[in-house]
Amino acid sequence: MSPKMLIPLVLAVVLLSTGLMQSSHAQLSSSYYSSTCPSVQAIVRSGMQSAVQNETRMAASILRLFFHDCFVQGCDASVLLDATSTMQSEKSAIPNANSLRGFDVVDTIKASVESSCPGVVSCADILALAARDAVVLSGGPSWTVMLGRRDSLTASYSDANANIPSPDDDISTLTSKFQAQGLSTTDLVVLSGAHTIGQARCVTFRDRLYNEDGSGEADPTLSTTYLQQLQSICPSSGSDDNLAPLDVQTATKFDNAYYVNLLNEQGLLTSDQELFSSNSSSIVPIVKKLAQSSSSFFSAFPTSMTSMGSINVLTGTNGEVRLNCRTIN
Repeated sequence: MSPKMLIPLVLAVVLLSTGLMQSSHAQLSSSYYSSTCPSVQAIVRSGMQSAVQNETRMAASILRLFFHDCFVQGCDASVLLDATSTMQSEKSAIPNANSLRGFDVVDTIKASVESSCPGVVSCADILALAARDAVVLSGGPSWTVMLGRRDSLTASYSDANANIPSPDDDISTLTSKFQAQGLSTTDLVVLSGAHTIGQARCVTFRDRLYNEDGSGEADPTLSTTYLQQLQSICPSSGSDDNLAPLDVQTATKFDNAYYVNLLNEQGLLTSDQELFSSNSSSIVPIVKKLAQSSSSFFSAFPTSMTSMGSINVLTGTNGEVRLNCRTIN
């Protein structure tokens, strides 16, 4: 083939590839189930209302479950898959083991959806809707969830260990992990605000209280009063599963107090306080803005959640609609 003939062929392939990518993204639609399962949003909302009424903390757990799904292979419900003889589950990865919760809630909602609309709604879409409802039920903003995701046929234990932000990550590592998912520094700060609800286990922040590097000093970015409060919850050894609220001010209310806490040196996790104490010229101003304005946070959060909810989604004939969220069909 001559070079002149090769050039248009290459261009055609590039354009086709780009078109497919755009088409895949375009298949996400707010009205995706309007004719096939018009009751899906009401069913998911009802399931979440029951779950949160039974246990307030479940709102944060479902929101976290969606985060941990989207950061591994995209928002494809891979995190919901149980291990098999040929596949290691993401549930057993270091960021998830013995801490990720809400699987039973998703199972219950999925069963209700299947009863109404068999084989139609993906587990990935159910999780996206449940995460939105978790925020709303906690007093946060609502938004239109784009739908049409399909469920993955596999999970990635290794990607879960590599991609999901750690409580110990510094600002450089956090930024890199978000950028790897196509998310901006603004998304990093805004999505971290999900820690305005929920709790964390002692094992995830103990090193800040007693500085296990051997220096014998606590993390200097913790206020003295907050440090003492946390030490009363979390002794220097044992009690790994003791819980502390991620937002010391309003633990169950979705608001912008998380950012105010950072300014007051009251971020629970290293990865929280780093957003402010790192003195990053591109990140600290965003923290300050969100601390000053609840409306700014409520405006930004849906945008960043929509961006995250679009990461590497499976659409069209890719993947499948699982009948049971824990196993492939």
